[in-house]
Amino acid sequence: MQLLFTKSFVRDQAKLPPPMQQRMDKQLALLLENPRHPSLHLKPMQGREVIGEIRISGGYRLTLQITEEAYILRRVGSHDVLRQP
Repeated sequence: MQLLFTKSFVRDQAKLPPPMQQRMDKQLALLLENPRHPSLHLKPMQGREVIGEIRISGGYRLTLQITEEAYILRRVGSHDVLRQP
């Protein structure tokens, strides 16, 4: 699998505090290694079967679309990002 980044994700990522960027990088490495790793808390977003969310920390999440070839990273940020997946 490969990671693809939307423009929205890149914009959101640039706004993250450095510690959250480091945690996000760790979670993305885990995603590539084992998408079922328990610390990812990967689950479908409510009402959206093709878009999932991953926990970065207690207050930060990232959203992604999973295809057969790639993880398309859509948004990253605080819980507010989940309101606009």
